[in-house]
Order: sequence, then structure tokens, then C-alpha cells
Amino acid sequence: MDSVAPPSRGGSNSIRAAIMAFLVVMFAGYLFLWIMMPTNPYRLTWLPKLRKETASTYFGTNQGATYLVYTFPMLFIAALGCVYLHLGKKSRNIHTKGSKGEHKMAVWKRPLIIEGLGIVSRIELAFFVMFMALLVWNFANYLSISYAKITPMSAAKNGEKVWEAKLESAGFRLGLVGNIALAFLFFPVTRGSSVLPLFGLTSEASVKYHIWLGHIMMTLFTAHGVCYIIYWAATHELSEMLTWEKTGISNVAGELSLLAGLGLWATTFPGIRRKMFELFFYTHHLYILFMLFFVLHVGISYSCIMLPGFFLFMIDRYLRFLQSRRGVRLVSARVLPCQTVELNFSKSKGLSYSPTSIMFMNVPSISKLQWHPFTISSSSNLESDKLDVIIKVEGKWSDKLYQMLSSSSSLDRLDVLIEGPYGPASTDFLSHDLLVMVSGGSGITPFISIIRELVYTSETLKCRTPEILLICAFKNSNDLTMLNLILPISGAPSKFSNLGLQIEAYVTREKEPTAQENKGIRTLWFKPNPRDAPITPILGQNSWLWLGAIISSSFIIYLIFIGILTRYYIFPIDHNSNKIYSTSSRAVLHILFICIGIVISSTVAFLWNKNRNSKESTQIQHMEGATPMATPNALYYNADRELESLPQQSISQCINVHYGERPDIKRFLFERKESSVGVLVCGPKKMRHEVANICSSGLADNLHFESISFSW
Repeated sequence: MDSVAPPSRGGSNSIRAAIMAFLVVMFAGYLFLWIMMPTNPYRLTWLPKLRKETASTYFGTNQGATYLVYTFPMLFIAALGCVYLHLGKKSRNIHTKGSKGEHKMAVWKRPLIIEGLGIVSRIELAFFVMFMALLVWNFANYLSISYAKITPMSAAKNGEKVWEAKLESAGFRLGLVGNIALAFLFFPVTRGSSVLPLFGLTSEASVKYHIWLGHIMMTLFTAHGVCYIIYWAATHELSEMLTWEKTGISNVAGELSLLAGLGLWATTFPGIRRKMFELFFYTHHLYILFMLFFVLHVGISYSCIMLPGFFLFMIDRYLRFLQSRRGVRLVSARVLPCQTVELNFSKSKGLSYSPTSIMFMNVPSISKLQWHPFTISSSSNLESDKLDVIIKVEGKWSDKLYQMLSSSSSLDRLDVLIEGPYGPASTDFLSHDLLVMVSGGSGITPFISIIRELVYTSETLKCRTPEILLICAFKNSNDLTMLNLILPISGAPSKFSNLGLQIEAYVTREKEPTAQENKGIRTLWFKPNPRDAPITPILGQNSWLWLGAIISSSFIIYLIFIGILTRYYIFPIDHNSNKIYSTSSRAVLHILFICIGIVISSTVAFLWNKNRNSKESTQIQHMEGATPMATPNALYYNADRELESLPQQSISQCINVHYGERPDIKRFLFERKESSVGVLVCGPKKMRHEVANICSSGLADNLHFESISFSW
């Protein structure tokens, strides 16, 4: 598969256009089914007919229809989307200048600040409103149809009062509507997703959608559980809480799922998450119990409605597990006096990523369980064999790392595990005449990656790039040393003749330079370890094609195994009655074969590409020959000499430092008269909201707010 050659640009674009048109139609049909699901035509006509046509001894009476209607469409979109992304891999990057027509949607991209949602674009708000309308539509239709059948006579026949019957009906429908949110819950957090890039999204930028969906889902599921508890108490049937039926709904499994979800949900609120991140991190693993008992509660047939998102998430999670098993080559670390470090990793030349990408990192000597995301500050084009991340002390984990690297007892090496990189499939920074980047503190990190990429574009490719205005605010003058990280240790051109860069740096808590400001950066070189390898693409150069193959083959393997099991083991017992063979046992077997299919397909693809990557990894020995191999104490040196290089001199000439004041962001933005000004902001919440308000005010039509995801 690694020998696949891309078609010509014109042919590729035509194929991609056709694929995208097909995907749009298919996704529209998928959403149409969600709209029709609570209606009588779907429930009484379409679904029974489809079940009759798809009933078989291999998948039972209901399973085949559920696969066809709810599971297959999204998995097919994900697999075909991989082909689309592969074809566009060459053409969709920062060096392809966007057209001015792209700004016709600018009014819809303008930011809004919504209480409870944060900064959202008008497009995001529109989709949020439509999704809420879908939930209301489903719930209203379900209730309308069910309440029409509840009469005093029908309630008395079941030994209930009318309000009790309506409460039970409402509780049941709340669960059905909650499943809609669950069906979409895992798509935003599938880091290597092929679905998100089709919508121009990344997993890091989509986390907020996961948060919204999680709150909606848990609100509905909690209401679902409370309604049933009240109903059982009113009808003197609290013993129902302890029932685990052999076939049908299991109440105990539902209660265990809800308890796991509540434990997870309680730690997701901002106040708890920020103050007790480790508690949030560990309790979030309760999702495993939540999903397991959910499937046991409703059965596998109904669970297949939400299966696509979770299936893709499981594939992604297992691939990340495989990638994280091997240590990566950490070449050096730059230690700054402002409690910041830059880690420099070796990478293969075949690994490419876009600016603002992120990488998850684990340092076993600090914690074997904790993984933290960090924004990549390097450019895969400017530094073809290096990858850098900048880490500023923001908590216990990062503080321990900084103390390890800055202590007097030097380190020979540091074991590091990684997952990623993950980032946007493309960026359109070249479509603007000017880029205004506003940062606060360590929020400068993603902008460093953009500047390095634009350095490559202007100085190496000799392409026109937008002017750059970087407005950065720091608390102390020590933090100014972060500006020295704008350029890498090596690989930058000696001068900048084409790049227009202006840096306005503000030190807000000091009115004049301090003696500590002159402290230099120390660089620590690490000794190589033969077991470590450069960071490589987990699925090779054609990763999208491999991912599409994994999605397709793993689902086919699952269908084959479960079809054989149903035909020759379950069917002879149950005869498609769904009343004899245990619903829970059936669900466990399905879960098992889903996992088996994912493990087989992903492992084969991973090992195939690992063998190919190992050939390139042997080239690391040539690089290590240039690594300092002196005594540990000699591995440190003061980087003042390095900072006096010509590239750093070029950067220093672009910097204006202001002490004892804050930047007047509104003045900077409104003074710019360029026809298209891209505005990016990364920093504290107050700063982000200030910039968003300015761009959404409508007082300057040339301001285009760009969303930036940031991790430290």
C-alpha cells in the first residue's frame, strides 16, 4: 500500500469532488433517518419492512436492519473519507493559497460569546440549535404518539394511574433521545478520525462538542433514571431496580451504567476539572464501565445505533496504544529561566504535520498513567528531522518535569512515550494579507509553529506570505526568553529577506528590565538509546488509506465472526425469537468479536508499517554521531552564543518591548487597513473573549477571526 502513487492534480480534484458529493448525500440521508425515527411512517412501515427483508439466520430478525440503517452509513463515510483525505494530502497544505472567495462565509465564521458555550462561530451556533431542535423533535413526537394511547382505561388495565403511565412513557422516551447524543459523543474525541477532517475540524478543536454532547446526554439519561425510580416508587415496584432479565432490558445494568456516568460527569465541570485535573483524568476512564453496562442494559441490537462513533473511537484508541508502547528519541532540551522547557525529538523525514498540531506525551518516571497534550512548535518542513514541543509549568506534572531538567544533577537520558501528532489537514494562513497573532504567556506556542512554517514558505520556497504582527503579553521579563524559541536550534535560514515580521512584546508586571532578564537558555543533550526510535507516522506515508482499510476490514471480520456464531450456535437455541438466548450473553459476544476484529486489523497494519519504518529508523545513528557525548556535566552549556547567531539577530531586530502596560488590542486591530486580516488569539479566557468581541463587533469588515486550539 505504501507504493500507491497519487493521481494527477486535475484527476485527483475531480475524484475528490465526486467523493465529497457522494459523502454529502449519504450523510444527509443518515441525518434524515434520525429525523424520521420517531414518526409513525418509520416505526410502522419502513422499519418492519426493512427488518423483514434483512432477517436471516446469520444476524437475526432485528440486527441486519440496524446494521444497514445506523451502523453501515457512518462507517462507510469514515472509510470513503479516508480515500478523500489521501487524495487531498498533497494539495491541501499551507502552501496552497486560498481564494478570496473563501471569505464570503466570513460573516458566519465571526465569533460569538455565548454563556455556557464560550466562544463559538455563527456556524457552530446554528448547528447547535439544529441539534437541539432534533432532540426536541424526537422527544415531542415520541410523547405525542405514546400519550395518544394512554387513557384512564388503558392505565387502569395495567394497574396504574394516568400520570404514572405518562411518567413511565416520558422516562422511556428520555432514554431514547439521550441515545441520539450518545451516538455522536465519541466522534469529536477520536483523534485520528477521518470524519472530523471532512468537516474541517480537528479533535482538539472539537473537544467542546464532546463536552456539550456529554452534558446533554447525561442530563437526559439522569432524567430517564429518575423518572423510572419515581415511577417504581409510586407503583410500589422498587424491586424492579434489582432485576436483570435474561432477555430484554436489564434494569441493574442500566443503573450501573448511570452510576458510572454520574461519577464521570461530576468531575467534568470546569471548577473541579481545573483544580483537580488528576481526579478528572482518572474518573474519565469510567466511560469503559458506562459503555459496557449500557450495552448490557439495552442489548446489542439497539446499541448498534450508537456503534459507529464508538467503533471508530476504539480503533483510534488501540492504534494509540500500539504507538505508545515504544520510546522515542529525545535529542535535547532547552531550559528557560521562566519555568519553560523546549523538548527536541528526532523524527523521520516522512512524518509531516500542519502548524498548530498537538502531541500527547507521557514521561514514565513522573507518571506511567498520565498523558498530557502539548502544542508542537516546530515546522515539519523547516525541520525535516526534528520535532519540538514547548512546555511551561502549569501544574504538578509539568513542574516535576521542569525540576528534573533544570536541577544541578544532569540527566543522561529521559524516557518519553508519545501519541500523535494530531492536527488540521490543512491551513489557509496564506489567504490573508496580514496575520495578527495575540498571545498571553505560553499561548505563544502555536504561533511559533506558524511563524516557522512561514519562514520556510518565504525563505526556502520563495513564496509570498502575509505580513505577521505578533502581540504577546507576559507577566515578567523572564518570560521574554520564550521569544528566543521562535527559531529552532538549527535549520533556520541565516536571514529573512522576504518575511515581514513585527513583534510587540508587553511585560505587564514590571516597569523596567531586570537583571534576571539576561539569564541565558541552557541546552541539555541526551545520550542516545538503541531502543528508542524517531517519531514516525504510525501507519506510514499512506496513513489515510491504511486507516480506511482498518475500518473496513475490522468491521467485516466482526460481521463474519458474529454471523458464524449466530448461525451455528445462537440460532439453533433461539430460532430468531429473541426470547430464549440471553440478551447479555449475546451482547458480550458481540463486544468480544468487535474487539477481535479491531485488534487483528490494526495490529497487522501497525506491524507492516513498523517494519518499513524500522529501516528509516536505523538512520538515527548518523544523527547521533553529532550529539555531544562528553561527561554529563558537559552536556549543559549556556546558549548565549547560540542566541547571537544571525537568525536570532534577525528576530531581535523585529521585537519592541513595552514594560508596565497591557497591549491595546483594539487599537492594533482597527488600525490595520489591509483587505484581509486573519486574527488568531491564544491565551487566558479574558483575552480570548476580548479579541472575539472586537472581531464580532462588525466595525471592521477586514477582520477574520481564526480558531486556534492550544495545549500545554
